[in-house]
Amino acid sequence: MDFKKLIDNITPEIYQALRRAIEIGKWPNGDVLTAEQREHCMSAVIAWDSRHQPEQDRVGYIDKGSKEEGELCDDDHSHDNDPESDQPLRWMH
Repeated sequence: MDFKKLIDNITPEIYQALRRAIEIGKWPNGDVLTAEQREHCMSAVIAWDSRHQPEQDRVGYIDKGSKEEGELCDDDHSHDNDPESDQPLRWMH
């Protein structure tokens, strides 16, 4: 069976089982995934996602938001070398 047919035959239940196996590194029976199995599972999950999920629901999706023309990035580092702009870090619990 080629990869496309394999992905076409993945049910939502199988998809969830593959995701869970990747997350915990084990199959449902407790056997540990090999590096090769993990790689194949990730490829299958990504391929299934691209066919069945909207972009914002896909594995690894990062919402980059949108900016209006001329708006500066949040990570503006123009003051990195200015000692007057240094702020102490405060650790929150």
